[in-house]
Amino acid sequence: MNPGRDLYFSVDVETDGPIPGIYSMLSFGIAAAATFDGSDLVALNPEASTFYRELKPISEVFDRDAVAATGIDREAITRTGSDPAIALRDAVNWIGDTTAALPGEANPVFVAYPLGFDWMFFHWYAIRYVGRSPFGHNAALDIKTLYAAHANATITSSTRSQMPSSMLPTRPVTHNALDDAIAQAELFVNAFRWNNTQ
Repeated sequence: MNPGRDLYFSVDVETDGPIPGIYSMLSFGIAAAATFDGSDLVALNPEASTFYRELKPISEVFDRDAVAATGIDREAITRTGSDPAIALRDAVNWIGDTTAALPGEANPVFVAYPLGFDWMFFHWYAIRYVGRSPFGHNAALDIKTLYAAHANATITSSTRSQMPSSMLPTRPVTHNALDDAIAQAELFVNAFRWNNTQ
């Protein structure tokens, strides 16, 4: 691995419950957001390099409110969704290909807001269905923590509604995993570049 440069992938997941295994990841979206070499953050067009899949549920257990929040027809994707093993294999390969396509070497890093939920589902699915994650077990960055550190704020007060309007993405948050991954990529770049004097 090249310790000198990261390639940040903004990842968003939509699920039918609070934890993987018992509940299912219904969709996930990934957008290549930026590279960083330790001094220069280079923002990428997050709409230019993306991956999206809707998945067949892996269990019969689900939370109705969680499904409603996704806007996904769970019954329909039981028939039309991708097999999780195929979708995760394709995603892991896409992340590897996207990283390899950059000039020089780079390491993929998972970015989310907040990190814990999205990471938990994606990592569980990658390990369960592919046997490995392209992000290893620790190449991840939480946008909420990044903002809290810059703002000298508590985690509980580091919500989008409390962030400066200049930091927020221009794209809407729709609860479509790909739309939200793209918007989140913009939020990440803004939060990374922001400082508390702005």
